[in-house]
Amino acid sequence: MSDRLPEYEIFAIKYAHREAKRADHFIGGDPHDLPMPMDYFVWVVQGAGRQIIVDTGFTAEVAAQRKRQHLRCPIDSLRLLGIDPLAVSDVVLTHLHYDHVGSFHKLPNARFHLQERELQFVTGHHMRYPFFQKSFEIEEVVGIVRLNFKGRIELLSGDTELAPGITLHTTPGHTPGLQVVRVHTKRGWTVLASDASHYYENMQANRPFSTAFHIGDMIDSYRKVERLAASSSHIVPGHDPLVMQQYPAPERSMEGVVVRLDVEPKPIEAAHR
Repeated sequence: MSDRLPEYEIFAIKYAHREAKRADHFIGGDPHDLPMPMDYFVWVVQGAGRQIIVDTGFTAEVAAQRKRQHLRCPIDSLRLLGIDPLAVSDVVLTHLHYDHVGSFHKLPNARFHLQERELQFVTGHHMRYPFFQKSFEIEEVVGIVRLNFKGRIELLSGDTELAPGITLHTTPGHTPGLQVVRVHTKRGWTVLASDASHYYENMQANRPFSTAFHIGDMIDSYRKVERLAASSSHIVPGHDPLVMQQYPAPERSMEGVVVRLDVEPKPIEAAHR
């Protein structure tokens, strides 16, 4: 038997968008009053007979409440990649903020892989404070608790291997139980950073994102993500519109909606052009 790790394909599906300013995305604000929009993604890892979904996005109803531009259902959009939502067996939840867990109910046959510390956080004493409450939807949290009672939540305690060539790693800071997904691809180990770094600039300039549970942990998690990835170009931030510019669509019909992340990206400078 070969010990060679599988090489997976990775896709990002853009399902929502919002307009924002630079000051929205850095603790302490920003001296430049310039636009800095935010994209919202779910991710697909497939290969070696596996299809693993990373995060589940938010619903159109929550988008309307939070004044986000909902472009498409993130779960229905899996069909663009030939994936039947009813056939999905494994979902990684990087954390439980509304934009990463909201459509979980559309995957009725999946098991969800979540850090136990995250579940403890969203059901613990910090949730009495509006600062922490604001990024969660109560019914979604309750829904995850119900799934745990049904035995459909795989609660994790620290770094772990999900499958050969796919590992999960704790990166606290944004939330206590945030985790990133490290994937072995043909171009090397690639890290889906999710909200460990919302934008390239958060990590590269060591400027923490404005929603934080622990700023020191957030900075330390930047360094951990860097160690996990084959290089800085193998790190995919969770909300940066540059991702859609740097990586190619799998086919022309998917341009602006789906990009493939297991191939070499354009340099960031080129992506700006």
